[in-house]
Amino acid sequence: MGKIIAVHSYKGGTGKTLMSINLATAFVTRGKKVCLLDLDFRAPSLYAALKADGSEYWLNDYLNGVCEIKRVLIDSTEKSGLNGGRLLLGLANPNTEAIRDMTAKDRKWEMRALGRLLALKNSLLNDMELDYIIFDTSPGLQYSSINAIVSADIVLVVTTQDTSDILGTRRMIQELYDLFDKKAALLLNKTLLSTTSFEKEIKEIAIRYEKTYNLPVLQVIPCFCDVLKAGGTFIFAKEKPDHPFTKILEEITTKIEKMEKC
Repeated sequence: MGKIIAVHSYKGGTGKTLMSINLATAFVTRGKKVCLLDLDFRAPSLYAALKADGSEYWLNDYLNGVCEIKRVLIDSTEKSGLNGGRLLLGLANPNTEAIRDMTAKDRKWEMRALGRLLALKNSLLNDMELDYIIFDTSPGLQYSSINAIVSADIVLVVTTQDTSDILGTRRMIQELYDLFDKKAALLLNKTLLSTTSFEKEIKEIAIRYEKTYNLPVLQVIPCFCDVLKAGGTFIFAKEKPDHPFTKILEEITTKIEKMEKC
C-alpha cells in the first residue's frame, strides 16, 4: 500500500507549497505514481503555481460530498513533461466565495470531511494503486490541517530559523503531533549558512534543531537565492535537474522511503 504524506508548517512563508510541488515531481521522476492535493483552502495556490487546467469539480466538492475523488483529479503527467511515473492533481477552488464557504465550516462538517480524507487510502492508494498522496496543507492549527495530519502516514514539517516560527512549531508539535503519535520529521528550509564548510555546519544545525523540536531533521535546506527569485514560476525538480536544490530533493525522497520501512 502507498503512503499519505502531509506537508505542514506553523505559519505561511516557509516554502511549504514549493516543497510539496517539488517533492511530488521528484517522486514522479523516480517512476512513482503520485497524487498532489491542495488542502490549503484558505489560500489555494496549486492552481496558479502549476498553471493547471481546472477540472469540472474541485477538492472542495469532494469534501462537500458532491462527487467522488476521481471526478476531481487531473492527470497532469503529459502536460508536465515528466517521464517515469504519473502525476495527478486535486485542486482547491481559488474563487473568493469558495474560500469564504470553506472557512465557515463547522465542526460537524470537518468530521465528515475527515472521513472522506481517510477514504482516500482505499480509493487512491488501493484501487488506483498510487504510491503517494501528498497533502499541501493549510498552515497552523486549522481544522483542515488537523484533518490532513490525522489522515497522513508521515508528516513533513517545513520550518525556518525565524524565532516566531521556532516557538510556534515547537508548541504545535507538542499539542498536535504528539497527541496523535504521528511519524513526523522536520525540513529546515531557507537556512542561512555562515561558513564554506557546509557539511559540518549543516550537521551542527540539524543536531541543534532536533534537540529544540524533539523530532528528527530530515534535511537542512540552504537558502538558495535563485530559488527565492524564481518565486515558484518553475519546478526545480523538473527543469533544473543539476541544481543543488534538486539534489537535496532527491536525498529527501530517499529518506522518506527509508522512513516508511521504520
